[in-house]
Amino acid sequence: MANIEKIEVNTETIQLDQFLKWAGVLESGGQVKLMIEDEMILVNGKVETARRKKLHEGDVVEIKEMGSWQVVFKGE
Repeated sequence: MANIEKIEVNTETIQLDQFLKWAGVLESGGQVKLMIEDEMILVNGKVETARRKKLHEGDVVEIKEMGSWQVVFKGE
């Protein structure tokens, strides 16, 4: 895996599609859906099939040939 960009979120969990939009990786849930159908999105090294999968602190999302992003809880 290449460099992993850390993305801070304000909640303890975040849905996969929301996370990718928050991080500025993808612009819409439709894009997430298509990439999931093409098995291009991995969570913690495993192909993910649910675009609304709940992510937690430390989870790593990878999109093949695009990059990797880690969920970091910002806290208060």
